[in-house]
Amino acid sequence: MSSSVTRAAGNEPQQPSAAAGIEAANEAASGAVTSAETAATGADRVPATGSEDVPGVGSGSPVAPGGDGGPAAARPRGVVRFARPVLAVLAGALLYASFPPRPLWWLAPFALALLAGCLHGGRARAGFGLGFLFGLGYLLPLLVWTSEGVGPVPWLALATLEALLIGLTGLGIALVSRLPAWPLWAAAVLVAGEALRARAPFGGFPWGKLAFGQADGLFLPLAALGGTPLLSFAVALCGFGLYEALRVARAHPRRTAAGLAALTVAVPIGAALAARPLVSDAAEDGTAVAAVIQGNVPRAGFDFNAQRRAVLDNHAKRTVQLAEDVKAGRVPKPDFVVWPENSSDIDPFTQPDAYDVIDKAVKAIGVPVAIGSVLVPESGPLRNTMILWDPVKGPTDTYDKRKIQPFGERIPMRSFVRIFSADVDRVRRDFGPGKEPGVFDMAGSGVGMVTCYEAAFDDAVRSTVRAGAQVIAVPSNNATFGRSQMTYQQLAMDRIRAVEHSRSVLVPVTSGVSAVIRPDGRVVRQTQMFTADALVVEIPLRSTETPATRFGPLPEYVLLAIAAGGFGWVLTRRIRARRAAGPATPAAS
Repeated sequence: MSSSVTRAAGNEPQQPSAAAGIEAANEAASGAVTSAETAATGADRVPATGSEDVPGVGSGSPVAPGGDGGPAAARPRGVVRFARPVLAVLAGALLYASFPPRPLWWLAPFALALLAGCLHGGRARAGFGLGFLFGLGYLLPLLVWTSEGVGPVPWLALATLEALLIGLTGLGIALVSRLPAWPLWAAAVLVAGEALRARAPFGGFPWGKLAFGQADGLFLPLAALGGTPLLSFAVALCGFGLYEALRVARAHPRRTAAGLAALTVAVPIGAALAARPLVSDAAEDGTAVAAVIQGNVPRAGFDFNAQRRAVLDNHAKRTVQLAEDVKAGRVPKPDFVVWPENSSDIDPFTQPDAYDVIDKAVKAIGVPVAIGSVLVPESGPLRNTMILWDPVKGPTDTYDKRKIQPFGERIPMRSFVRIFSADVDRVRRDFGPGKEPGVFDMAGSGVGMVTCYEAAFDDAVRSTVRAGAQVIAVPSNNATFGRSQMTYQQLAMDRIRAVEHSRSVLVPVTSGVSAVIRPDGRVVRQTQMFTADALVVEIPLRSTETPATRFGPLPEYVLLAIAAGGFGWVLTRRIRARRAAGPATPAAS
């Protein structure tokens, strides 16, 4: 990612390290840059002076290994140019492999080190293409669950769109890779790319943030310090720094620059260790016994919507069974119960039979229950709503989901999208978003509602905690996606949120995996997929705000400013280079 460092060529022994192979491929593919080309393209390949010329940390004019006839110069350019796209795809696949359900979080820095080797010192347009290929290698397998029941078109369209945005990230990384201390700038650019994906298009799609693969990782405590942006930044800085340290150590093993490059690996690791005291599951406000109900669905896929009465009956029956277990002394009586999203897709406010089924189940357990329902107003959009149901008073409070999933709960550009897939008409009536965070008072405990897809959005979770949530509930419905990895990816997000805000997280899911997560990110109980079950666990109640909760988007804004500063520096260098080159010599008449 940064500029290549000029080194002696030809008689330099070739080392069999990964960084050496990637660097040689980059440099041979780029070739020696002539002074005329440098003048035409600005300061891309112009060696800087002073501190900017520090090997490995600064910028320099790249000279291909073997420029005087060495082995790298003799390599076929076509082979090298083919190698970098293959390595970019491989880096994306490696990053995918680091995500749950595999506990291979440590693969992420190596994936980014491989990506760094592909982009290091390259041109912007090459960075875009390689970033796009990296995105495809990463997102195609990560998001394959979106094809469940609807075929490959939505999956391919979503992965391609998101990969294009990652391509822009690759472009930005290629640009800043010529600056001094480039791993710092590049990691900030990666966070900027994630910020863009979280906001656009159609409200954003943050799924696949680098941070969400680190639920079991060494860097996890940083979530409590600066949220998911800082966590992503640390992993990226470690990966880019790993590549730079290997590259510089090979070229200049005794230079101070090698030690400085190694700091980009050591600093995020040290920061993560220093942040560990922020992670606690102490019961500051006492404890509560919470119950999570998983009623299960008759069958997976989109057809579960046609079984909505059976789904409601399943959750009511499992709640009544829990009441019987409590009466028999097999489990402790819960203080409150949470049902999943869509546990009653029949509107109890308009359908008396649904009201009666829910009311009888709540009276049987005798404690407040949060019910996931779909409300159908006479006009306007549908509402994905959590209802607080009291055993004496009945329904007393509601929370409307604020982050509505595009092409799932609402269909933007419906007539256009229908050209590619008739499945858009499965959503016959769009859902509308709520406006306020929802915190239910459940037997004296503040239980904040973050419905399913909302867990991917930083602001949705933080605003709920700031509104007074002592516990976070993430009621979800994954039945549409069968036994895919989607449920494990979402569970990992919930674990990150637990540490980020130091709250217990309850995850009731219609078909699994339901879970109870401690504030330190540990899953203490979980269910099997497509199995009716109830989890009854004593959880700590907490009200302390972590730095991530207090600072909110500030760490992300700081990292965006760093990325912008890097781009500004690149622009300044180009302007200076063009002024130094002077006006072009006019062609002879």
